[in-house]
Amino acid sequence: MALPVDPLTLLAFIPAGLALNLTPGADMMFCLGQGLKGGRRAAMAANFGIAVGGMVHTLIAGLGLGALIAAHPLAFDAIRWVGVGYLMWLAILALRGQGVLTAATVAPRPAARIFAEALLVNLLNPKVILFILAFLPQFVDPARPVLPQFLILGLAFSLGGFLVNGLVGGFAGSIGQRLARSGRLARWLGRASAGVFGLLALRLALMERG
Repeated sequence: MALPVDPLTLLAFIPAGLALNLTPGADMMFCLGQGLKGGRRAAMAANFGIAVGGMVHTLIAGLGLGALIAAHPLAFDAIRWVGVGYLMWLAILALRGQGVLTAATVAPRPAARIFAEALLVNLLNPKVILFILAFLPQFVDPARPVLPQFLILGLAFSLGGFLVNGLVGGFAGSIGQRLARSGRLARWLGRASAGVFGLLALRLALMERG
């Protein structure tokens, strides 16, 4: 029984995907921001949400829905601007300090809530769908079932991102926990987190479809 993905193709895909995962992007910056304001546990919850979001995007692209979204500018722009609004809302919350930091420590937040926020941030970024549609098909053999190949390649890519973003978020979480013992630094951490979310919103607002 033939494997869905040729092993040699998978061996070529993994380092290519890992190289892309190492490139700073919205997912990495979101994990960084969550780590700074919520600690390592928050960063890992965000990391899980982003990884799941990546698999959802892969499934959508594999089923052909991604191509449909990419072909309709109004659908693309609607998703994009909802994502911009959501990121700006997160930036405002970080500035106001709601459930973010205290003068003594990094305030814990429910992991499920952080997971949901990260999942939404990933799903509301239509550029991810376009990226998957442009990158994964390069490693897909049309003579084999397409959807299983998309899912396996998407899983490999998500696992690479999970590893890289986990390291970045964990490191940021360690720094945040130390610095948050100072009330002044805690306020600066909140502003830094807001800045991260604001820059992500700006990047999403200014990005082009191509």
